Amino acid sequence: MVTAAQQTASAPDAARTFPKGFLWGSATASYQIEGAAAEDGRTPSIWDTYARTPGRVRNGDTGDIATDHYHRWREDVALMAELGLGAYRFSLAWPRIQPTGRGPAVQKGLDFYRRLTDELLEKGIQPVATLYHWDLPQELEDAGGWPERATAERFAEYAALAADALGDRVKTWTTLNEPWCSAFLGYGSGVHAPGRTDPVAALRAAHHLNLGHGLAVQALRDRLPAAAQCSVTLNIHHVRPLTATEGDADAVRRIDALANRVFTGPMLQGAYPEDLLKDTAGLTDWSFVKDGDLEQINQPLDFLGVNYYTPTVVSETDGSGTHTSDGHGNSPHSPWPAADRVAFHQPPGERTAMGWAVDATGLYDLLRRLSGDFPELPLVITENGAAFDDYADPSGNVNDPARIAYVRDHLAAVHRAILDGSDVRGYFLWSLLDNFEWAHGYSKRFGAVYVDYPTGKRIPKASARWYAEIARTGVLPAA
Repeated sequence: MVTAAQQTASAPDAARTFPKGFLWGSATASYQIEGAAAEDGRTPSIWDTYARTPGRVRNGDTGDIATDHYHRWREDVALMAELGLGAYRFSLAWPRIQPTGRGPAVQKGLDFYRRLTDELLEKGIQPVATLYHWDLPQELEDAGGWPERATAERFAEYAALAADALGDRVKTWTTLNEPWCSAFLGYGSGVHAPGRTDPVAALRAAHHLNLGHGLAVQALRDRLPAAAQCSVTLNIHHVRPLTATEGDADAVRRIDALANRVFTGPMLQGAYPEDLLKDTAGLTDWSFVKDGDLEQINQPLDFLGVNYYTPTVVSETDGSGTHTSDGHGNSPHSPWPAADRVAFHQPPGERTAMGWAVDATGLYDLLRRLSGDFPELPLVITENGAAFDDYADPSGNVNDPARIAYVRDHLAAVHRAILDGSDVRGYFLWSLLDNFEWAHGYSKRFGAVYVDYPTGKRIPKASARWYAEIARTGVLPAA
């Protein structure tokens, strides 16, 4: 039964108070911000190689300098403190810690993350470390990359090194960020590093990312204090049918299997979905799944990280469907193996600079679905935000009302989901800083803080000040 207070809190023009202890933070990724691509022993990752390949990234941009966070980390932590963030989700650069993907750690690389976490803790900001945000050491890709089992084994060894070095400082760990992108954009459509276009390799990569996750969780549990938290972050696609036909419903089922259940099945339930195996049987017999793999993958988690930006709309076609409206970049190769009879559609309405539809109802529906499917597993929004064409005005201010509206609507959706029973523990705004936006280079600005790339100057946008007040009070103001 919904109380009068809940009805008031859910009204569009009402202020909303989040639960006590709700975690407010922001997030970044190592290759997108750090720079210092060849300093202190760091070697190339697949994204260094990909970005330096002509034609791969807009304007030939690379992450060689990015926002120079490697040298300006103290300034950036001071910004976080000024904004009142309770937590900072960042990723460790595997090739900075373990340059070849094998062997002992480079202490200078670990020292960078030690200094960063010490500064965060001194400022009262909880460090949340992600082990893998897409920067695989190039040497491991040269040996076969994620389609090979050995990469999962190397990932567990790397996780152990990171836990041994930082486990006394970092209490919350995430194994993988958006393994769907790593597998299907990296090895299927080729719009992400390493740029391969083999649907079977994409499916193999998905499995070995799953295996790497499970092995890494075990390595973390073996080394971290009992109170430490382990998680994974998935970009769960909220898939909707274009029409109410049976065929469109089956298109939803097929894409849901490829986008979501290929990870939630083994990670959270210990099995791959039967319909996924059947759908892709014409490509592979899945013999790369070995005895015992599923038990290794299915490890208990403390929460599930959820990344959400926009819904996905699909329909059934006669085999001439197109994937180019799926929001994941343009390529003649599809990231959706064995889904030739599915077409993707852009929803109507307002869009971000990425061309993504603004629709917060998708986040609400997604949270309610996950709460129904996995009722005992807490949820954290580990990424949510939007790119807009921001600029500094002559006075040096950056006003971004569209971003404020976007975040307000999505936070209202989170609040509504909590009222309706979803156990959501926190929200991380993507991103703290404008940065290298993968194949888009520096052309898309997601940050709450504007970065003038020629000088590196940081300017908090209006949205940063607005979000800071929410982080301080735990109250989403009325629109």
